[in-house]
Amino acid sequence: MAELLDVQGLTCGHGEAVVLSDVSFSLEAGRSLALLGRNGSGKTTLIDTLVGVTRRHAGTIRLAGQDLTPLPAHKRAAAGIGWVPQERNIFKSLTVAENLTAVARPGPWTEQRVYELFPRLEERRRNLGNQLSGGEQQMLAFGRALMLNPRLLLLDEPLEGLAPIIVEDLLNAIRRVTREEGLSAIVVEQHPQMILAVTDQALVLDRGGIVLRAGSAALRADPAPLDAWLGVGHATGV
Repeated sequence: MAELLDVQGLTCGHGEAVVLSDVSFSLEAGRSLALLGRNGSGKTTLIDTLVGVTRRHAGTIRLAGQDLTPLPAHKRAAAGIGWVPQERNIFKSLTVAENLTAVARPGPWTEQRVYELFPRLEERRRNLGNQLSGGEQQMLAFGRALMLNPRLLLLDEPLEGLAPIIVEDLLNAIRRVTREEGLSAIVVEQHPQMILAVTDQALVLDRGGIVLRAGSAALRADPAPLDAWLGVGHATGV
């Protein structure tokens, strides 16, 4: 497969504070990556730097051969980066339908296809964002990112704090858009076994760098390498 994302020598953080140093990795088109690590290991900083909302001190970020490094966040979105942040950042004063259509770009993902992925959103398409439950807001944030018709989808802890039935719905959605639709994705998650089941590869961050790279299936079969970096409870998804 062709390489979609190429990150080389990335050093980044917040202001003068460096969080990640000399991080390099790549992701092929149509593949998905689980981004794992303890709290404070830099997972969100890496995602935010790909999006363009943190400070890059050194290194390059290329998407499908295009150098994103000098581009502001809105131009990275236009280049093909779709982002579902931890805060969701939906437009709470707009309806579900308005949230989706406000950011729509041409491509295979349409409002109706988002409703097919999340039937619950179609039932609430006339509700305002602030009238939705936390799980519904997460579905809307996911759907809104898809409406950008991105080349690469970034999901920052999409399952955090949600009821088990909603978690299952979101995992199924991630599996569908990556495995069936072939959309490349990077997913940050605190519970490895959940996300390893729907991704192809995994990276573990610790102390500002990448400490482990492996296939998701291999880590599910033998979580011992994860135990060393995350602890047994994290590795088993407890």
